[in-house]
Amino acid sequence: MFRLLSISFKCQTGNGLLEDSVKGVEAFLGEGGFGVVAKCRNTITNKFVAIKVNKNAPEIYHQARQEIEILKQLRCLDPETCNIVQWNGYFFLKMNICLNFELLDLSLYHYMEGTPEKTLPITEVKDVLYQLSIALSHLSSIGIVHADLKPDNVMVVDRHQKPLRVKLIDFGLASRVSDCQPGMCVQTTWYRAPEVCLYSEFNEAIDMWSLGLTAAELAVGYPLYPGNMDYDVLSFIIATQGQLPDHTGCRPEDTRDFWLSSLDDLEELMEVNRGHNSDHGLLVDLIKKMMHLDQDQRIKPQEVLQHPFLTGSLPQNSSTCVWMAISFRQYIPKKPGRYGLKVTLPRHMLGNCRSTQVGLQMPPPRDQPGETGGLRDD
Repeated sequence: MFRLLSISFKCQTGNGLLEDSVKGVEAFLGEGGFGVVAKCRNTITNKFVAIKVNKNAPEIYHQARQEIEILKQLRCLDPETCNIVQWNGYFFLKMNICLNFELLDLSLYHYMEGTPEKTLPITEVKDVLYQLSIALSHLSSIGIVHADLKPDNVMVVDRHQKPLRVKLIDFGLASRVSDCQPGMCVQTTWYRAPEVCLYSEFNEAIDMWSLGLTAAELAVGYPLYPGNMDYDVLSFIIATQGQLPDHTGCRPEDTRDFWLSSLDDLEELMEVNRGHNSDHGLLVDLIKKMMHLDQDQRIKPQEVLQHPFLTGSLPQNSSTCVWMAISFRQYIPKKPGRYGLKVTLPRHMLGNCRSTQVGLQMPPPRDQPGETGGLRDD
């Protein structure tokens, strides 16, 4: 039996049995389009868990069932060594599917926002990339693509624990690689791979693209490609990385006036306030390999683990942070609400737009806490 909002229900578990314990809701951790996430206490074990209560709507129900099927496949992996959230099963609360997860501390995004510089120290960037690469390596080994990797879907196990421990959460958009089809709705726009934007065939390499963007955000404090729509994201990509592979059918004519002219500029931006550090160049090199425009040429998780950025010696100043909060603002034009990007794109990428000159608006605020169902303990 579970108690939710002081109302008791008998709940059927995923194996067809009735739940024997009572879990009182201690707090609501967040809500989103899927439903709510609640911090609950198991009164038998006296341990806290995170319960994701999905809405009783046909599309939400279908997505929850898909997530359960993926989570069942993940049971062959050790959550601790594979750095993925531990799933404790599911049950029904009336007609609502509820997923039971271990309770974690807070999202990587909120952890980063809680630092004075709004970025992570280089040592913690290494810790995060190492652990997430291990997670992606294990997912790839069983043919699973996460399809929504971003700082909001990476949880810090314990913010006070050193070295930093993280786990990958939210498998609501995950699927088997063999089931991936062009045009599927996957990935949050800011972290969307070019092949997804172009409705091309894709595979688990889209997770590596998202990890590259996450690495850049951890290092500089801002999302690299904050577009509201696919062609916004493609404009950012073209402006910083040039022409997409010929097989994508995208041939830009102009990529001028962007605050970041190439991914190589990231190193200079990292050093504006901190001076030279050889790790900066290594990190940029790794990000470029993670964000190769051709998914077939993108670095693999096991190769990331062997990259000099992760295998090299730690910098002498272990507290060195890579951040560009000041320098980023210097690159933004005075006209409020716009980035300095004007790029000419092919007509077929612009839909019904009259002009091929695209000016990108600043995106709306990031999803509110809990929007993605983060299993956090605030």
